[in-house]
Amino acid sequence: MRATEGDQLVQHGRIVGQHDKVGEITQVLGENGTPPYRVRFQDGHEALMAPGPDCTVRHPAEPPH
Repeated sequence: MRATEGDQLVQHGRIVGQHDKVGEITQVLGENGTPPYRVRFQDGHEALMAPGPDCTVRHPAEPPH
């Protein structure tokens, strides 16, 4: 997984009915775009994340899925 500042981190819901959480990557702390990332979510919450298999990175040029 590689990201740059301004990309979106999408954490997919893990159970039926749970919505995806989308946050903006505000800081990349790993080398060459690798995790961990500092992420600001839409509700204002910020977290330091090392994303797992339930997460994807969406680059600004990509259309939403």
